[in-house]
Amino acid sequence: MNYQPRDFIETHDGLIFAVVDGLPEDDRVLCFLRYAPIGGKLAKMGTDQANAYLQSRAPRYLFLSERLDARLHAVPLADIRRHYRPRERVRELLNSEPRDEIERKAVSLLQKFGALGVEIGRIGLTGSLLIGVQTPKSDLDFVIYGRKAFFEARDIVGRLIGSGELQELNDAAWRDAYDRRGCALGFEEFLRHERRKLNKAMIGGTKFDITLIAEPLSMESGPVRKLGPILIRAEVADAACAFDYPARYRLNHAEFAEAVSFTHTYAGQALAGETVEISGLLEESPSGKRRIVVGSSREASGEYIKVVSWANSPHPDRQT
Repeated sequence: MNYQPRDFIETHDGLIFAVVDGLPEDDRVLCFLRYAPIGGKLAKMGTDQANAYLQSRAPRYLFLSERLDARLHAVPLADIRRHYRPRERVRELLNSEPRDEIERKAVSLLQKFGALGVEIGRIGLTGSLLIGVQTPKSDLDFVIYGRKAFFEARDIVGRLIGSGELQELNDAAWRDAYDRRGCALGFEEFLRHERRKLNKAMIGGTKFDITLIAEPLSMESGPVRKLGPILIRAEVADAACAFDYPARYRLNHAEFAEAVSFTHTYAGQALAGETVEISGLLEESPSGKRRIVVGSSREASGEYIKVVSWANSPHPDRQT
């Protein structure tokens, strides 16, 4: 069965995990706990809460991935009761009456994307709306499959902000986005990077974002070995895959050809020709290839990518 990042899976004991890697390992799907039944309803889990919950109630889902050399969660294929697919949720929404205001806004934005040229079959919805537990305060989390469709959607976001049909995030929404991310950058640094990405906006007071899932998925064969923390500065040689999962930056550097980010905070962070400072973990493949990884844990504490020499362009290149 085909699993992709941002899909959700539900276990027989009612736990719901977000898929973080599409390549199973030891007949398990690599993922992270997002919702658990507490007090008769599904409760959303933060990182520490999710780890503590599994440690005390379901330690079988705690996993050390040899391929990624990282601790995360993993669900045996036999334990999966249901597979939630973002594209199926979009089809369901477009073929039914919205049940609430959040669904109505999701349908409205889907219709805008479709009317302006994005293939609807390339769009999915993840997060709370994927499993139908959204609240009036929920965000809309769109997944765009394929770089061409993603950059089309991103252009549309910029155009609709310009026409007033969508709104830029207000101060409170930016602060909320920053607080949720646990970003290693200061707020003003975070804001300067984020504002040019055009992957976030608001529709009728509700925040949404768009995330690229490149097709075909780029899989690391592994296993890899983490060599320890590293801090470097380098020029970005190529940022064509900067919005991928993981985000990839080819570097002009004597020792390290590439940096990747597994945390969405640093997707689209830099343009080709800009100089970046990268704090992450040095990783080595079986072939001896080394790269820098940002997002070695879910919160990526102390790990970051930040531009220290900016390009003149106010917005990232439309690199495909």
